[in-house]
Amino acid sequence: MPPRRRLTPADRRAQLLDVGARLFAATPYDDVLMEDVAREAGVSRALLYRHFPSKHALFAAMYQEASDRLLAATRFDPDATLVEQLTQGLDAHFDYFIANRQAVLAANRVLAGDPVIQTIMTDELDALRARLLGVLPLADERAHDAVSAALKAWLVFVQVLVVDWLTRETCTRAELHATCVGAAVGALRPLFTEDPAPDWP
Repeated sequence: MPPRRRLTPADRRAQLLDVGARLFAATPYDDVLMEDVAREAGVSRALLYRHFPSKHALFAAMYQEASDRLLAATRFDPDATLVEQLTQGLDAHFDYFIANRQAVLAANRVLAGDPVIQTIMTDELDALRARLLGVLPLADERAHDAVSAALKAWLVFVQVLVVDWLTRETCTRAELHATCVGAAVGALRPLFTEDPAPDWP
């Protein structure tokens, strides 16, 4: 075991989350052991369990941190076109999903019924929907409600499609991206008096 470095509690927690994130990204959830995390971090199991009482607690904290980073990286420019806004958000998420394939699959498959993980994902989708609503030119409350419902359904569609793609890549990333953008444009066009994506075929 590597020699232990003296860190503040906050820095130690961050280090353990970083180690956990690397292991969960590369290894199926069921194969990650807390002993592996402790060894990689150069700490005792007792110290690890003081910060995270279970593997589930470690994974949940790691996934919440990843969600927070993704939201911070996803900023929709009101001056950009709808397609540009969708592209920026999708690219940020695709980059994370590909780099952390096993963690994403664990959250969406192994822990699919877990209320803590589901809350993290639901909160992220709600935040993304609110941000998109904030930059779209909506005429009135009725339009807002209709577009909000369409975006909610679209975000779930993207989530399911991407998880399936991570399991078995049946198309290229460019094709996946085009499918997701096309689905959003197709769902939103009937709800606007003017085409929200004139730059999309």
